[in-house]
Amino acid sequence: MNTIRQVPAKVLHRRSVHSLEAEREQFDRQQAASISKAINSQEVPVKEKHARRIILGTHHEKGAFTFWSYAIGLPLSSSSIMSWKFCHVLHKVLRDGHPNVLQDFSRHKSNIREMGNLWGHMHDRYGQLASVYVKLLSTKIDFHKKHSEFPPNLEVTDEALDKASGTDVNNIFQLTVEMFDYMDCELKVAESVFRSLDTSYAVSQTPSGQCRLAPLIQVIQDCSHLYHYTVKLMFKLHSCLPADTLQGHRDRFYDEFHSLKSFFSRSRDMLYFKRLIQIPKLPESPPNFLRASALAEHVKPVVIIPDEAPADDIEESESLIEVSAAPVIESQNLVDVDIFDAAFGPPTNNGFVKDDRDLQIDNLKKEVELLKVELERVKSEAQKYIAQLKAQINVLETELEETRKLKQKALVDNEELRDELENLRKQKGDADKTQFLLIEAEKKVQANEQRYNKLKEKHSDLVNTHAELLRKSAETTKQLTVTQQTREEVARTKQELEFAMEEAKREAEMKLEDQSFIMEQLKRELEAKKEELATIQGSLRNSEQAGTEMNSRLQGLEAEKDNLRKTVAEKEAEAYSLKNMIQEREMVMRTEKDKASRELEELQGKFMEKANREQLLQQKLLDEQFHMVQGTVTEAESIIQDAVAKLDDPLHIRCTSSPDYLINRAEAALESVNLMQQGHSQYLKNMADASSLLQALTRFAHLAADTIVNGSATSHLAPTDHADRLTDSCRECGKESLRYLGELKDKQSVARADPVDVRNVIQSILDLGKELRPKSIDVRQEELGDMVDKEMAATSAAIEDAVKRIEEMMKQARQGSSGIKLEVNERILNSCTSLMKAIRQLVMASTSLQKEIVESGRGAASPKEFYAKNSRWTEGLISASKAVGWGATQLVDSADKVVLKTGKYEELIVCSHEVAASTAQLVAASKVKADRSSRNLSRLQQASRHVNEMAANVVASTKSGQEQIEDKDTMDFSGMSRIKLKKQEIETQVKVLELENKLEQERMKLGDLRKKHYELGGPHEILEDEKLPSKPEISKKPPLSQKPTIPPKKDPQLNASELAYISHLRNSQ
Repeated sequence: MNTIRQVPAKVLHRRSVHSLEAEREQFDRQQAASISKAINSQEVPVKEKHARRIILGTHHEKGAFTFWSYAIGLPLSSSSIMSWKFCHVLHKVLRDGHPNVLQDFSRHKSNIREMGNLWGHMHDRYGQLASVYVKLLSTKIDFHKKHSEFPPNLEVTDEALDKASGTDVNNIFQLTVEMFDYMDCELKVAESVFRSLDTSYAVSQTPSGQCRLAPLIQVIQDCSHLYHYTVKLMFKLHSCLPADTLQGHRDRFYDEFHSLKSFFSRSRDMLYFKRLIQIPKLPESPPNFLRASALAEHVKPVVIIPDEAPADDIEESESLIEVSAAPVIESQNLVDVDIFDAAFGPPTNNGFVKDDRDLQIDNLKKEVELLKVELERVKSEAQKYIAQLKAQINVLETELEETRKLKQKALVDNEELRDELENLRKQKGDADKTQFLLIEAEKKVQANEQRYNKLKEKHSDLVNTHAELLRKSAETTKQLTVTQQTREEVARTKQELEFAMEEAKREAEMKLEDQSFIMEQLKRELEAKKEELATIQGSLRNSEQAGTEMNSRLQGLEAEKDNLRKTVAEKEAEAYSLKNMIQEREMVMRTEKDKASRELEELQGKFMEKANREQLLQQKLLDEQFHMVQGTVTEAESIIQDAVAKLDDPLHIRCTSSPDYLINRAEAALESVNLMQQGHSQYLKNMADASSLLQALTRFAHLAADTIVNGSATSHLAPTDHADRLTDSCRECGKESLRYLGELKDKQSVARADPVDVRNVIQSILDLGKELRPKSIDVRQEELGDMVDKEMAATSAAIEDAVKRIEEMMKQARQGSSGIKLEVNERILNSCTSLMKAIRQLVMASTSLQKEIVESGRGAASPKEFYAKNSRWTEGLISASKAVGWGATQLVDSADKVVLKTGKYEELIVCSHEVAASTAQLVAASKVKADRSSRNLSRLQQASRHVNEMAANVVASTKSGQEQIEDKDTMDFSGMSRIKLKKQEIETQVKVLELENKLEQERMKLGDLRKKHYELGGPHEILEDEKLPSKPEISKKPPLSQKPTIPPKKDPQLNASELAYISHLRNSQ
């Protein structure tokens, strides 16, 4: 900003010099003092009053010229704290200062960036913060300079936001990205500040912590507006574009949302911000942009700055002391000292008198200090004047550039005026010629009386022509008005603009042709008049009076003609201006079209580049998949080659295998061939996915190699003819497998690779294995091996059916009973359900233990061979399994009868004991060949204990229910004599003896039944006539499991079922 003495002289005369100079100096002093106090090297926050004075100064001078004239001279490169506070002041001035501040900041943007780059290369605490802050300020200046609709404080309405974003989706997309970048810079400043703080103590209450936290107030204000605008723009984008296209935008918004929420919550917890700013709360989760109605749920975050409390301390004086007055005061003090010394003597220092030399030294020191102060003042003023001169030079250079442009424009206008002047001169010459012809015609017309009537008719024609021209002029004016009203529509469509241009050209040409035709007609008529006037000059002399009147009329016609010429000139000027406007519109349209074509070419180039990149990635994926196939094929070849090599290995001669195991391996290999063929066809359909082929190849390689090795091992025990055929088939299998794998390795032959030959060879190996299988033991193995699995499956099915029947009985009991009866039935059925579940767990544990026993004991033999080898153990296991299924079925039948009141509670108790005994038999049968350290055995024993507990629970529930249901008759002793009581006692003792005798007989019968059952080796057959009376069926019940009828054993050695029944007898006794 120029000072008063630097203003040009012509401006000085227009002002009151002294008042303006004083006001300007006062303003400069206040700004200098505020800037020096706000931006210093002390580690304290910037005071609000100093920043406010700087902001008011920008509004006072409508810019930031004075601020930058002082800010340029600050030693920012020597103090990182001063640079940090300088950035803070810039941010506040940019937000709250005059709108012209943005232009002043843009001119000094390079200085700001240089400072940021300087501190970015240094390892300084405040220097790194200043470098990040400079990036934020640069981004802020660029954004607001590009988008002038947004003021630096970012306060715009939603309507202004919609108007700024427009309707073009590309502009909305770009504006959203720029706001994301803006928000990232803001959050990076906050993150850097929090990272530099020491969290071990309340840092927000210390001056150093407040110095770093103070700029975050402006950051919070910016972030609240940016968050609201990005939410609005994201919803607007989702209404125009598909969700997949905006996935990157959503991910970036969610990251910024979580960072902003963390920043707000952390700032809200600090005591420093609680008295300065009210920070809004963000929602728990980000908005759902995929749901358009979520926009109505969005709440704009509002930041509230509370009113500042009045300062308690007295504001220090802002006036600057003139240093030049200091020597005068000093001299006065010296004079006063001299007068004082003359009156009272020189001063003493502890009794010693100062001499003149000491006084001179003190005076010289004071003068040196004053000179230093004066020198600093001169330096500061010189820097200020230099800055002002530089600014004035910039202003003058701008004015000079504008003057050059005006000069160039004036030269162009001058040339146009010269052309117009030349045209006017030509028109004037034509007018002079016409005037001369008219004078001659006037002289001739005065002598022709008869020609007067003709001229009158011509005059009428001219009047009519003039009226027509006036009507055309009115129509042209009306059309021009309509054209002016429809300019915006003309600018939108190029075709209408071109049509209007051609129409205006045609009208102008038609008007010019009409005027030229009229002029030519007048010229022809004047020539005819000359000829006629030459013949009738004599008659004209007699009609002078009539000629005089005709002359006056001609003058009126000339005036009308001049008016018509002016009107035509005006219309031509309007047509010319309209033509220029049309040309400008064409240039704008052409420029926009070129820009659109360039953008289209760029997009096409990017699209082609993306397509090429995708094609390369697709080709790379195909190559990688084929390389994986080649690697898997190579590994498969090595596995099969190793298996083929074992055919000739002398050490492999000792290896033997059974035909059953060979059949099992060959069947698995045939299955893998089918899977491999399916994977091959899938790979040919989609060569970018070879996962199914890789899995099938791996499985085929191992199974084919296993088939070859086991075929060779089986041939060692086979007859010579079969052994040779089996060995040849194994070699052929390896050969065909390697051939097929070789075709898969080559890109040329991968499509025609066919595993038909491999399948045929493996089928031949399978047929040979079936021929080598012994025929004598097939039936026995099928009986025992399949019978174990079938009986275990039948037992599991019987238990499942029992559980379902109990659930149905539970439903019917709830419908048909109530009260104590319902409670007793539910308790009994629940205990039975628990018992069935425990039995199911026992059967599962027994099955697992059985598989473990078979796997550990069979070796290379098949499971059927193992069962045939251990037939007695297998028969005991089958018997135990049947007993468990039969006991579960009987338990369910007894519970059904109890619920329907057709059975006895004792039957249910006995069935519970029977189930516990049959499960004990199954456990004993499973424990015979099990390893003591087996985990499955421990699980089986635990399940057996659980079954016993559940059976005891059934017994307890039954007895408890029986006690609740059955009424105990209380004897009535009233009215009974002693004799009657004695008689009743005797009768009761007799009945007790009878019952005890009957109980002893039933126990003996039970012992005989158990002995017979033991002799038969299994439970008795159930006879149809021994069944209890039938009852109405509740639901379809499963058929009763048949009790095993295994013939008695002649071998004195006890089997597993016998051991189980011995333990059962011991437990019952």
